[in-house]
Amino acid sequence: MKDIKVDTFKISSQINIEDLPTSYDLDESEKKIEKELRKVSRDLAEIQNKMYAHGKYAVLFCIQGMDTAGKDSLIREVFKEFNVRGIVAHSFKKPTDLELKHDYLWRHIKALPARGKFGIFNRTHYENVLVTRVHPEYLMYENMPNVNSLDDVDDAFWERRFNEINNFEKHIADNGTIIFKFFLNISKDEQKNRLLRRLNKPNKNWKFSPDDLDERAHWDSYQSCYEDAINRTSNENAPWFNIPADDKPTARYIVAKILYDTLKKYDDIKEPELPAHQKANIDLYREQLENE
Repeated sequence: MKDIKVDTFKISSQINIEDLPTSYDLDESEKKIEKELRKVSRDLAEIQNKMYAHGKYAVLFCIQGMDTAGKDSLIREVFKEFNVRGIVAHSFKKPTDLELKHDYLWRHIKALPARGKFGIFNRTHYENVLVTRVHPEYLMYENMPNVNSLDDVDDAFWERRFNEINNFEKHIADNGTIIFKFFLNISKDEQKNRLLRRLNKPNKNWKFSPDDLDERAHWDSYQSCYEDAINRTSNENAPWFNIPADDKPTARYIVAKILYDTLKKYDDIKEPELPAHQKANIDLYREQLENE
C-alpha cells in the first residue's frame, strides 16, 4: 500500500480548489484498505486511552464537505474502535431559537471536548462562512446589531467573521486542544452518482431530500466559498487537510492515518504514574485480592 505522508494532504499555502484532487490511488484492494483502517483505528484508540488518563490535551476533529461526501460513514469507521467514554460527537444542523439568541460561535464553544477527549464536529463552525455566504438571507435570523439588511453584509463583515474564527481556534489550541480540519473533497460527478444511488435503492430513499438538488445547483458558489475559507483559515494552529473523497474507503484510511501520524508525535502523552506509596504496595493489594 502506498505510504501516506501528512504533508501531502495538509494545506499550507494558498490553493485553487479546482487543482485539489478528489481521488487518490493507494495501490491496494478495498479489502486490504479496510483491514489497514481497522488497525490504524485500534492504534488511535490506544492513543486516546492515554490521552484520557493524561488529561492535558483534547482533540477537535472537524469535518466538512458537500452533501454525500461521506462524513457520517467516515466518522463511524474511523472511530469504531474507540471507548465511548473518550469521544463526543456533535452534528450541527439549523440553529435553534435558543442558539440564535447567542453569537454564532456559542453553540460550538459549549460543545468543545474536555481535556482527555476527542470531540467530533460533523459540520462545524465553518457553516457560518459557507452556508450563510451562499445564502446570506439566513443571517437575518441572527438578529445582529448593525446588520439590518443584506446591504450590511459586505466584505468587511466576512473579514471580521474569519478573524473571529481564527482567534477562536488559536485560543483553544493555545489551551491544549489539537485541531484537525478535514475537507472531504468530492467531485460533482461522484455526488451525482451518489444521489442517484439514493434514489435507485429503496433502502436508501430516506437519505434523499429535494433540498439536495437545490443545494447542488449552488455547487460553484460553495466551491468558491470553500476555497476562500480554507485559504483564510489554514494555519499551524488549525490546519486544513484536503481529503480526496470520491472513494470512501480511501478517504477514511487517509484521515485515520493523518490523525495517527500526527498524534503519535506528542511523546508527552503518557499514562500518569501511580503515587509512590501506592506503587510500593502493589504486591500487597494483589495479595489482598487473591486471598478474598
